[in-house]
Amino acid sequence: MCIRDSLATVPLEKPPANAALNAAELLGPEGPLAGLVPGFAPRRSQQQMAQAVAAVLRDGGTLVVEAGTGTGKTYAYLVPALLAGLRVIISTGTRHLQDQLFQRDLPVVRQALEMPARVALLKGRGNYLCHYRWQATEESGRLGSREQVAELSRISAWARRTRHGDIAEVGGVPEASLIWPRVTSTVDNCLGQECPYLSDCFIAKARREALAADVLVINHHLFCADMAMKETGFAELLPGADAIILDEAHQLPEVASQFFGKSLSGRQLLELARDTVVEQSREARDFAALRQRANRLDPAVAALREALGPAERRAPWREVAGQPAVRESLDALGGALDGLRQALQEAAQRGKGLESCCRRGEDLAQRLALLTGAENARDTVRWFETRGSAFTLSLTPLDIAPAFRGRMEDQPGAWVFTSATLAVGQTFEHFAARLGLPDYDALRLDSPFDFARNTLLYQPPGLPDPAAPDYTAALVEASLPVLAASRGR
Repeated sequence: MCIRDSLATVPLEKPPANAALNAAELLGPEGPLAGLVPGFAPRRSQQQMAQAVAAVLRDGGTLVVEAGTGTGKTYAYLVPALLAGLRVIISTGTRHLQDQLFQRDLPVVRQALEMPARVALLKGRGNYLCHYRWQATEESGRLGSREQVAELSRISAWARRTRHGDIAEVGGVPEASLIWPRVTSTVDNCLGQECPYLSDCFIAKARREALAADVLVINHHLFCADMAMKETGFAELLPGADAIILDEAHQLPEVASQFFGKSLSGRQLLELARDTVVEQSREARDFAALRQRANRLDPAVAALREALGPAERRAPWREVAGQPAVRESLDALGGALDGLRQALQEAAQRGKGLESCCRRGEDLAQRLALLTGAENARDTVRWFETRGSAFTLSLTPLDIAPAFRGRMEDQPGAWVFTSATLAVGQTFEHFAARLGLPDYDALRLDSPFDFARNTLLYQPPGLPDPAAPDYTAALVEASLPVLAASRGR
């Protein structure tokens, strides 16, 4: 589905020539925010940033802004964004910041400006309940623990009353719970137009709301996923926009590298095995060999994780590729995956669920070969990461600049990149080079806080290496006396 084309014929108003001045005034001592936000204090740096953002929204082009802590950059781009009268996409670094922007900051600015702009929130598909997978999980009854049974009961009660299907609404179920992959979908396992619950799909509903929005709030993972889909020529995830504002932009190079590359995780393999068992019980009960082949994948995944070593690490693939234990476990995993793939090919005609599993098996087998076979490409790096019982194999391009610049050229208009940490030394050249930014305007604003007078640096002795597993716990323990003495300030 190409969302962009459906918006191409809708006329948009040009922002007024005095929008930059208006934005600065609205953030001043007599502006509406001063009377609406408790403790609001006008900041010169915030007004300067608002003027710069308003100017690029009016004239087009690219703006890179480093705004030090305390500048208030969120209001500095929200005010001109709402004033501009354009379609704007705002992307944040994390889902938590996305929720904060949409639920707290954006409503305040809309109220202050008395702007009737239509706003929408859009997340990746893994953040929405999937009716098909939820129903399949309820029907199968195959859960790993009593905790998961209780969590599924809680989710089911919520699912019957939710309007948006955003799993962030659910209380009492940890974000890392193993139940979530069983009631949400991924690009790999979504049935798309073949889904019997398509008319009730929460993702489809969220995308329709995104189409109608003047201001759309997303996160960098969704933004980069959309860019990567455009790179391959597939349908787009996001609607068209006249301006794109990227907050916490220092995270973009790493996030973009993930999406312009390839990866395979142990979790994806285990989910394929589990989904195959569920679909076999629904669509091919007489095909017992399919369940047997799926069950062989679990120990093969565990064996590869064990062969990669007990430590949590991120390292080049070449460091372990030649180790006998790794090669042996890879051969076993490849054999188990091929066996399951062949069985799925036989069963694919039994139903849409098994057909989807068959496609996933083919894709995962190709990824495994790409990520662990002979290394030929010089413009990519292969690496692996282990954490607990999980592992991920990845291939990342060494240079994402051409792809990122190409996507910017396909999306003319205004681009704003902002963060508290973008410059290296006094310039933005390193950041701009990593993303391949064309000509851009730059603005560097120092923090309004007087750190030299009001802060102390405490360097606790004896902390482990930051990469060590016990580093976080040790840092928290060392920080507690300082937090108590400063009363949390």
